[in-house]
Amino acid sequence: MEEEHSDKARRLRDSFVLGTLAISIPALLLYETLNALKYSGVYDENELESAATSLSKYGFDVREPSGGLYRETAGASMKYDVSVYDASYIALSTHLQVPLFTADEEILDKFPRARHIKSFKE
Repeated sequence: MEEEHSDKARRLRDSFVLGTLAISIPALLLYETLNALKYSGVYDENELESAATSLSKYGFDVREPSGGLYRETAGASMKYDVSVYDASYIALSTHLQVPLFTADEEILDKFPRARHIKSFKE
């Protein structure tokens, strides 16, 4: 069964693949994605390892938790009363001064720069 707004997520992905959009992510996203794939029950060990290799080659602008960005993550967690994990996305959005596209209702409710994935147009 397809998730709601999958078409918009694919449009965002396609814009990235075509080079008309850059995607910056906290390093955490790579782990979260792999974790979701593992617990989907669809992948065996070899397939999961292949997925990890593929993800590392996507060309995302991966931001490590260091220096100012790490400090901003801590501050965003407190300011917006969200988990440190969610705050890593908020801090990166703030740091880069770009919108944060998500379907996470808590982030959408608490962070003014967040945009629902359904609003993505390109």
